[in-house]
Amino acid sequence: MDRKEFINAKRIVVKLGTNILRNDEGYVSLPRVFSFIEDMASLVKAGKEVILITSGAVGLGRKRLGLEGTTGTALKQACAAIGQGKLMSIYEGGFDTYGLVAAQILLTEDDFGIRTRYLSLRTTLNKLLELGVIPVINQNDTVSSIEVDPRYEHMQVCFSDNDKLSALVASELDADLLLILSDVDGLYDKNPKENPDAKIIPVVNEVTDEILELGTDASAGGRGGMRTKLMAARMVTRFGGKVLIANGKIPYVIKKVFEGEDIGTMFLPQTAGLSDKKRWIGYATNIIGKIKVNQGAKKALVEKEKSLLPIGVIDVIHEFDKGDVISIIDEDEHEFARGMVNYDSKSCRKVIGCHSDDIIKVLGFKNYDAIITRDNITIL
Repeated sequence: MDRKEFINAKRIVVKLGTNILRNDEGYVSLPRVFSFIEDMASLVKAGKEVILITSGAVGLGRKRLGLEGTTGTALKQACAAIGQGKLMSIYEGGFDTYGLVAAQILLTEDDFGIRTRYLSLRTTLNKLLELGVIPVINQNDTVSSIEVDPRYEHMQVCFSDNDKLSALVASELDADLLLILSDVDGLYDKNPKENPDAKIIPVVNEVTDEILELGTDASAGGRGGMRTKLMAARMVTRFGGKVLIANGKIPYVIKKVFEGEDIGTMFLPQTAGLSDKKRWIGYATNIIGKIKVNQGAKKALVEKEKSLLPIGVIDVIHEFDKGDVISIIDEDEHEFARGMVNYDSKSCRKVIGCHSDDIIKVLGFKNYDAIITRDNITIL
């Protein structure tokens, strides 16, 4: 796939990292931010749809208070509350200069994990794009309770940083391209901080486990890192979208990308094959409970696309309710699928290893023959 074909996108998600929004002193780099706004405005004027995922609220709030760090959840949430207003005012004023309207959307994990809220969010975003508005999305650090509520101790959240959030938005809105702008030039074949001879990988055909191993941790001030960006790229490309990771400190980088300049690392799309519901089950939900299955059950799920019957279950981990999405793990505790359960955890434990015909004898009732029906299972 050449550059011209790669950048031929109608719906574009742009993700801006914390470190490209600030200058060396930690203040907002207004010239750089306004260059992003100008480039995105040009895309909208050209008939494209743009969704902006922005970091920066916590950092701006910390700088406004004169703090060196944000140790503790409460302080981070306070800084987010202070910084978010300033961040949004910059975007609103910038887009207004070009006659465009920006809409603020702050999201928590439950906005994806609870399906009714997820469907409502998707409807709202599609309507905003239809109206020519630019949605400006950020994680709602101020009210997120995942880190402070003990009930969520074992939870696998659907997103914990804006890289994953941008991937969720791009995937669930069927975006053509996710453009992730960071403070690195792209994906290197080795860690450039440790290897001066490291080279940029211009094209990645598939985000394999070997590619993921090239990822590094977050730089100072950020929460993501190359590994989270690669995981985002894996998700988006699996659903048929394209991803480009590039250096946001390159002057007018968005304009240059859409002029076809050879910038960053391109991640090519794979075959899209999951329904909207299965996308949501597999990638947009919060996971509390787990069900461990034997090798026979794993083979039936993965190779034959069968339902999960109680006879294949060997353990039930943590507590969950009927209708929750849980993780399905094998005997080596490797997660290979997720599914929406027909029974709560207490009932699942009682029928471990049973034949489906015996469910009513054990429980006194029977909702389904399967603990999870095949239409509600997503293989990861």
